[in-house]
Amino acid sequence: MLSICLLVFGIGTFAFLTLRREQMQLINSARESSELLLNTIERSLYNSMRIGNTEDVKVILEMVGQSENLVGVRIFHPHGVILKSSNPNEVGRVVDERDYKLFLDNKREGVFNLDGHGEVLGMVKPIYNDRQCNLCHGSKSRIIGLLNVNYSLTETRNRIVELTKLFVMSTVAIIGFLSLAISLVMLKFVKKPLTQLAKNMARVEAGDLSVRMTPEGKDEIGRLIVSFDSMVDRLDRAKKELENFHFQQMERADRLASVGEMAAGIAHEIKNPLTGIAAAITVLKDDFAPEDGRIQIIGEVLEQISRLDKTVNDLLFFGKPTVAEPTCTDINSALKKILVFASQHRGGKDIEKRLELAENLPTVYVDPKQIQQVFLNLFLNAVQAMQGGGTLTVKSGLAKVEGVDMVQVRVTDTGQGIPPQILEKIFTPFFTTKAQGTGLGLAISHRLIEQHGGRLSVVSQDGMGTTFTVELPAYCPGQPGYSGPDAPPPTVCQ
Repeated sequence: MLSICLLVFGIGTFAFLTLRREQMQLINSARESSELLLNTIERSLYNSMRIGNTEDVKVILEMVGQSENLVGVRIFHPHGVILKSSNPNEVGRVVDERDYKLFLDNKREGVFNLDGHGEVLGMVKPIYNDRQCNLCHGSKSRIIGLLNVNYSLTETRNRIVELTKLFVMSTVAIIGFLSLAISLVMLKFVKKPLTQLAKNMARVEAGDLSVRMTPEGKDEIGRLIVSFDSMVDRLDRAKKELENFHFQQMERADRLASVGEMAAGIAHEIKNPLTGIAAAITVLKDDFAPEDGRIQIIGEVLEQISRLDKTVNDLLFFGKPTVAEPTCTDINSALKKILVFASQHRGGKDIEKRLELAENLPTVYVDPKQIQQVFLNLFLNAVQAMQGGGTLTVKSGLAKVEGVDMVQVRVTDTGQGIPPQILEKIFTPFFTTKAQGTGLGLAISHRLIEQHGGRLSVVSQDGMGTTFTVELPAYCPGQPGYSGPDAPPPTVCQ
C-alpha cells in the first residue's frame, strides 16, 4: 500500500508539473503571437502614417481585425478617445477602462474578461512622435497615440482544457496499470511467501519442527526461506539432542534416586551399630593401661568409626535434610566462633588466620546450626588445601546484588587451587578428590545456602588459591528482605 501511495504521489507530481509547463507554453505562445501581430501592425501603420495616408490606416486596421483570434484592433488618444479602429462604430468613443488602465499603469499587457468575448489578452504599445510625424502632429506631445490589440484566449483555454483532460486520463491510466502490476507482483512474490512463512513459523512455535519450505527464487525472500529452513533444521537437531540428553539425565536421576534411597537405608542401618561399636571400644580402651601399646590401635579404630559416623550423617542429611529453624543472626559473631572450632583441626596450627569483618553489618535470618555447618566445611576444606601452611582469610561485607542488599562472606585460602576441569564439578553430589571424602560436604553447603535465599560461588586459579563466596539476604530498614516462603517480615531483624 505504501509503495502504491508513493507511486501515485510521484506520477501525480510529475504529471502536474508537466501540465503546468504545457499550459504556460500555450499562454506564452498566445502572447508571442499577439506581440508579433502588434509589431506587424505597427510597422504597417507607420509606413502609411509617415506619408499621411490615413485612409490606408483605416483599411489596415479593418483588414487585420477580421482575424478570428482578434477581438479588436484600435488606436486611441492618450486621453482615452478611440481614433482609429477595426470596428468603425468605436471611433470617437472612450476606450475600455481596462485597456486604458494598462497605459496608465505603464504595462504592456494584461488578461481580463471582455463581455461577449470571454477571456482576452490586451496589449498596448505607444506610438511615439518621431521627427517625421511632426509635420502632422506637431512636436509638443511625445506620444501621439496608443496601438491596442485584444487577442482572444478562448481557443488557447480550450486547448488547455483538452490537454488537461488528456494528462488526467493518461495519468490515471498509468497509475492504475502500474498499481495493478505492482499489486500482483507484491502479492505473488512478497505477500504470499511471507504469509506462508508466518504460518510455518507459527507451526514451529507450536512444536512442529518438520516444516520445510521450497524457495521459488534467489531474491531476498528466497534467501529468507533458505535461512528459515536452516534454522528449523538446527532446532530439530538441537531438540533431538536435548531429548536424548534429557532421557539420559532422567535415567541417571532415577538411578541416583534409587542409589540414594538405598544409601540412606544402609546408612540408617549402619548408624546404630556404629554407635554401639564406638561405645564398646571406648569401654575396652578404659581397661588398658596408658602405657599399653594397644591404646594407639584402639584410638585409630575410634577415629575411623568417627569418620564412618560422619559419612553416615552426611548421607542421611543429604537424603533427607532437617527442617531449618531460622533466627536473626549476627554473621560476624558466628564467623568468629566457627573459626575457633576450625582452628582445633590438627592441620590448622600452621595456618595464619585473618579476620577482615566489616562493622555494623545487618543481621541475616538463617538457621545458626546449618550456617555453622556450611562455614565449618569451607574452613576445613581451606585448611586441608594448605597442608604445607598458608593464610586463611575470612572477609565480610555488604554488597548490592540485583538491587538487593546482601551480606557477603569470602573465604580465601592460599593453597594449590582447583583445576578448571574440576571446578565446575565440586558442587556435584558424591564428587570428591579426597581419598577419605564423601563428596557431599560442598553439595550440602550449596543446598543449605540456596534454601536460605542466598548463593554460594567459587573462584579459583590453579596454583594460586581458592575463594568461596557466600551471599545471604540482609535485613535493612526499607529492605524487602528474604523472599523465601518461611521468611518473617523485615521488622523481625531490625
